[in-house]
Amino acid sequence: QVQLMESGGGFVQPGGSLRLSCAASGRIGHINLMAWYRQVPWKQRELVASIETGGRTNYADSLKGRFTISRDNAKNTVYLQMNSLIPEDTAVYYCNADLLAYGTGRIGYNGYWGQGTQVTVSS
Repeated sequence: QVQLMESGGGFVQPGGSLRLSCAASGRIGHINLMAWYRQVPWKQRELVASIETGGRTNYADSLKGRFTISRDNAKNTVYLQMNSLIPEDTAVYYCNADLLAYGTGRIGYNGYWGQGTQVTVSS
């Protein structure tokens, strides 16, 4: 089975930084788009940033300049560097990957989600 395992969340004071990681494992043939989303209980899950296999990135307008997404294709891992954090960044952050896997019973590229990692920004 395919698994996406996030790490790096935690508690940080305003102005601080965190780096999230998400590693995909299983019988993976190829990963297309990788992305980070976030969600707070009273809002819909929203896109934070995405990155294509070749490195092209896309960010939510409100986060440009503070967050940086990157990936290591050899490790099937995507990262999110978050700087100058503010309390409004508090959320559960989810990793998503559009990938081709074997032995899952699913055909072609499909989306997979991680379990989420909590980020709390507070003084």
